[in-house]
Amino acid sequence: MKKLAVDCIPPATLAAVAAFWYFAPAAWVANPWTLLLVNSVITVFVLGLELVFERHEGWRINRQELLTDLFYFILINTVIGRMAYILSEAPLRGLKDAWGIGTPWLLHAPFLVQVAAVWGLWEFGQYWMHRLMHNWEPFWLTHAPHHHITQLNAMKGAVGNPIELFLISLGVVALLDVSPAAYLCAFSLGNVVSTFNHANVKADPPLFYSFFFTSIRHHSFHHSVGYENTRCNYGNAIILFDRILGTYKEGEGILVGQDDRRRLTIWEQFMFPFKPVIEMIERRRDQSPAG
Repeated sequence: MKKLAVDCIPPATLAAVAAFWYFAPAAWVANPWTLLLVNSVITVFVLGLELVFERHEGWRINRQELLTDLFYFILINTVIGRMAYILSEAPLRGLKDAWGIGTPWLLHAPFLVQVAAVWGLWEFGQYWMHRLMHNWEPFWLTHAPHHHITQLNAMKGAVGNPIELFLISLGVVALLDVSPAAYLCAFSLGNVVSTFNHANVKADPPLFYSFFFTSIRHHSFHHSVGYENTRCNYGNAIILFDRILGTYKEGEGILVGQDDRRRLTIWEQFMFPFKPVIEMIERRRDQSPAG
């Protein structure tokens, strides 16, 4: 019974967050800090679960990992989020108004239908962006730092090169007409699933959840050693896309990381996409007569 209770924590959290946004007062929904507060509470909650229901001792978080994860959590919720709004969401909303694009039928649909439309469209884009990053070298260079992490924890979904973090913040859901609560709920639910599928929590959700949503088993296999092992289970939160599109693989990873499993510093993560250029400059310098 205890194992079943732990396994049901992810779906129960998903339901609780959906209920929060459904019943949230309009003033809370309109407050720009509410989404960040909800995501922060979810993160702290799952970090607490890691202490009680640890999945792998080798993933146990330490001070260095916690501070690094916190840096990226703040980065993606401030600078990256703001850049994505200015360079993507705001222009799309302007285009939507200028071209008269609208989905009024969706605005009058039930709350959960609106949430599903936003979440599904967002995650479908995330799936293809993630798949592109694993199958085209220029994009892989931005994404590879995320795969150099050597353990999984609740905030690891935010760890990566800033270029990648910006790219995965792009989407077209701003073109949809939905209630503000449904819009924010969709992103909160995605955060719940992403937090759990990166967390060191010994929870294996029931089939009614894991058939549709990405779990730690799916995502730890995606992070396991060896580049070829990473070319599957691309769904950030919705593993159903992998099942439908033929990129799903069953399994679980315990040893995670790439190359020699050396943990990258924040500076190395930031500079990783430029490695080929840096190496080329260094080779030319070494081959020059002055060198």
